[in-house]
Amino acid sequence: MYVGERVLRGARRRRWLRESVYLREGIDPVTDRDGHKAASTALLDWPSEAENLDFSPEPEVTPHDVLTALGPDAEALMAEAGVDVDELIRLINAETTMLPPIELPSENEQQGQESTDSEGEDGFVGAVKTWKKRFLRGTVLAVMITLTGGGAAALAMNKSVTVDVDGEKQTIRSYGDTVGEVLEDAGITVGAHDALSPSPQAPVGDGGVIKLERGRQLTLVVDGESRESWVRATTVREALTQLGLDHLNTGGTWFSAPLSGEVPLEGMRLEIKTEKTVTLYDGGEKPREITTNAVTAAELLAELGLDLGKQDKIEEGADFKLTDGAEVHVSRTGVTVVEKTETIEPEVEIVYDDTLEKGKEVVEEEGKPGEKLVTYRVTKKNGKVIDSEELSSKVVKKAEKRVVRVGTKVTVPEIGNTAVWDALAQCEASGNWAANTGNGYYGGLQFNKQTWDAYGGTEYAAYPHQATREQQIDIAERVRDSRGGYGAWPHCSSQLGLPK
Repeated sequence: MYVGERVLRGARRRRWLRESVYLREGIDPVTDRDGHKAASTALLDWPSEAENLDFSPEPEVTPHDVLTALGPDAEALMAEAGVDVDELIRLINAETTMLPPIELPSENEQQGQESTDSEGEDGFVGAVKTWKKRFLRGTVLAVMITLTGGGAAALAMNKSVTVDVDGEKQTIRSYGDTVGEVLEDAGITVGAHDALSPSPQAPVGDGGVIKLERGRQLTLVVDGESRESWVRATTVREALTQLGLDHLNTGGTWFSAPLSGEVPLEGMRLEIKTEKTVTLYDGGEKPREITTNAVTAAELLAELGLDLGKQDKIEEGADFKLTDGAEVHVSRTGVTVVEKTETIEPEVEIVYDDTLEKGKEVVEEEGKPGEKLVTYRVTKKNGKVIDSEELSSKVVKKAEKRVVRVGTKVTVPEIGNTAVWDALAQCEASGNWAANTGNGYYGGLQFNKQTWDAYGGTEYAAYPHQATREQQIDIAERVRDSRGGYGAWPHCSSQLGLPK
């Protein structure tokens, strides 16, 4: 809150200080502590509270105040003006016909100050000291300019300082001695993430330069990975450099904002997608290599304009994160209904003919194939049929049957002396012409399959034991004649004394 009013020298100034103390303690300034009307002469009395404030009523401006206002060149400046400190104080009091009001801190501000001030200085004392520091300079300056006509006094106290805020420079006129005071006079605050050079406590002179770089919060999302950072950069390119991400400034990288774009003071979200090469396997198509900035497999398909059917899927998952060299497999499963014209093979009718030699066939009627229209539900995966279901079938053209006559007449070969062969059969198979013991030899004469086939036995039957006695003897005679004897049956021929 603000207290105070116009205060003149002497009694009026003392009255202002007394009322300030009373108001601070909740006492009516026009009554005394006992509630009685205060005499007008009481305005000339200095209250005991003022003594505790260590603030002398006469003079209100002390030599220390003047020397502090003039700075380290105080003696030289007063010598130039031809005054000493006491004379300067008298001139200041004469010059100051009206003083600005004292700004007292609020109750919350006082509590905060009490918790941090190691000397325990209360709000009123702090306000008075601030008042003296702020407005004494102007008064001293006015007097010194009057005495010297400007010159060194004005130059020493009224400084021209260049303030560079994020590259934008402005010239500030200030009486401040330090960087912090100059910025305060200019109404410039320094945030927790700002960079200030020199420090707020550093002294600053005429022609000094103060550089302030504002901190900006940057939410950086690189290929889907998010992180929070603070930068002191005005462009996206500068921000990436400060974060050590210069390697992302390549032609193939995608940015949600241009590199030359501004980073606002309130911060921004910057999304970055790096360039990567992936291989796409789409169903049954040939694999293809793709260069993309997509972050996920789903984003890649969207970028390529590829849709997924109800039964299609990305094998790695839609959220599969793409990296350089990654492979994406799209499984395509499709169901279609197709119609096919198929051939109906003619039915074969066999007519057995005992007048026709066994094994011979005669086609009586060729027959003709028919046609039918078949409907199928076909399921394909990646271009290959994995299931086919017949839904319906319709005969378009009937087939005409094929008629074949098959001979059943058994041919009896002409054979010689059967007694010898019966004797051999008795020795080889106990006379059983249908013998098949599973030892690889068949029939009465125990042919193996290879010999039977080689000498034409299949003219009669597939295996020797399936042929008649006469047919087996016929083949045996062929074997005997080709070998010049009965050597094919070495054991039994020796027993019977037959030539080998």
